[in-house]
Parts: sequence; C-alpha cells; structure tokens
Amino acid sequence: MGESTVVMVGRLRPELVARLEQEHGARELSQLTANEAASVRVAVTSGVWGVRAEHLDRLPALEAIVSFGVGYDATDVDEAARRGVVVSNTPDVLTDCVADAAVGLVIDVMRGLSAADRFVRRGEWAAGRTPPLARRVTGARIGIVGLGRIGLAIARRLEAFGTTISYHNRRARSDVSYAYVPDVVSLARGCDVLVLAAAGGDASRQLVDAAVLDALGPHGFLVNIARGSVVDEDALVAALQEGRIAGAGLDVFAAEPHVPSALLGRDDVVLLPHLGSATVETRRAMADLTLANVAAYLDEGRLLTPVG
Repeated sequence: MGESTVVMVGRLRPELVARLEQEHGARELSQLTANEAASVRVAVTSGVWGVRAEHLDRLPALEAIVSFGVGYDATDVDEAARRGVVVSNTPDVLTDCVADAAVGLVIDVMRGLSAADRFVRRGEWAAGRTPPLARRVTGARIGIVGLGRIGLAIARRLEAFGTTISYHNRRARSDVSYAYVPDVVSLARGCDVLVLAAAGGDASRQLVDAAVLDALGPHGFLVNIARGSVVDEDALVAALQEGRIAGAGLDVFAAEPHVPSALLGRDDVVLLPHLGSATVETRRAMADLTLANVAAYLDEGRLLTPVG
C-alpha cells in the first residue's frame, strides 16, 4: 500500500482515527509490513497505550510520538529520547474537565451520593430506612499531591467550598499561598481528603502506600484522578476493609479496566471508568491538539506541546 508517514499505536477514538486516516493516510502499526514500518516518521498513541521499546524497534525511522492525553507514562520516554525521538501530549485542554471530575469525586465520596442513589433504588428509603450520615465538604482540609495544571485547578475549585488547601509537589511553588508539605505522609496526616493529581511513572509508583493511608486515618478520604500506579492498590483495599480510611473516590486503577473485586460491593467507594476528561468538548479539543501536533511536526519539524 506504499509508504506510511504516520502510524497509530493502540486503540484511539474513532473520530481521531478517521481524521488521521483522511488527513495523513495513517494506518495501524499491526497492519504494516516491515518495509512499510521503516518509512514511518510519526506515531500517534494514547496515554493508556503508549509507544514502548518493542514498537520503536519496528519503527527505525521514527522521529516523533504524539500522545492523545495528558499522561504519557505508558510511553518509554527515556528510550525514545535515547533514539532521538521527541514526544508530545495534550496538556491544558483537559485540565478543566479532569478538575471538575475530581471535585465531583470529593463531593460524592464525602456526601455518599452514589451510595444514597443505590439506597433509593434498592427500595430501602421506601421501606422506612435512612442512610448513614455523611461528611461535610464545606470547610474540609484538602491535601493535593501534585500541584501542576490539574492540581491547581482542583485547588481553585475547592476553595469555593471554604476548604483549607495544602499540597505536596516535587518542589514548592512560589505563586500560591497554600501550605507546602515536604512529604506525603505528613500531608495525609493533616487533611480530611487526599487528592492525587501527580503524574504517573516510576517516580510516583505506589507513592500512596500503607503508611500514607494510615496517616490519612479512619476519618480520611482518598481521591485519585491521576494514575492507578500512584497507589498501592492492595494496601488501599486492606485499608478500606479494615476501616483504616473512611472511603475512596477512584477514576483510575492499577490494571485498567480491571477493578479489584473487593471494591465492587462497597458503598464507601466511588468507582469511575477513567472518565476524567470524557466530555464531548474536551475529547474534541484533545483530538484537535493531537492532529495539530502531527501537522506541525510534518510541516515544520516541531511539536506544539512537547513533554519534558
């Protein structure tokens, strides 16, 4: 079928696939012969799938990886850099929707909204029962792990609830008045809700472990809209089962789409299918930026939103 300049790695949204095929004649990597793969300059992937060493081995002429999503930990960025391959993602355009989802999880898990919905649907309210009392969001102490674009957007939204914000980052920010806490255990000990907005990857792998959960304590809640890898999932399940934390709101998991079976029947856990950025407007903007990165690289040899 001739040379392929752009290849797709992993499952992408149908509308993005259609535009890549139409505008660049893109094909899936699995469809290419070795000779065809040898001409590929740009690989388009997602934050879930990524481009790894085995893909790079099949693409000897690859120059750029364009990732649909803000997270790029699924891509072997270090190996790409070693081979001179540049990488981009889609920051900013999904910040608002992910932050909205995080706030929704905070409200839901503290107030027990999803659990109360199930309570009504089971007929328990009609049978004269009352659900357990929930916790107040207004005035809560919020600890945020990762005060980047998304973490800051979450903090700004939660300020409207009269909350007290503190945070942990790789380094303190000079442009915010929130209290900086140098370690995650201390941050968890001083908050009612620990919100995870840190980047994925080896640096943050299982950053939230049993020690952090114990510091959060039996009245504390965990909210994760970052990556499942940031949490020791076994330790989280144990902490919930043993009542060592009050609840969790989770949009991400360690082995998506698989969710620990122990969490499925719990009313103190809100489970979402990694939908932080899943709105019509944001996914359209992400696709537009992905395509703009591809076009900019092919036309000008540069990426609009390079990582690192």
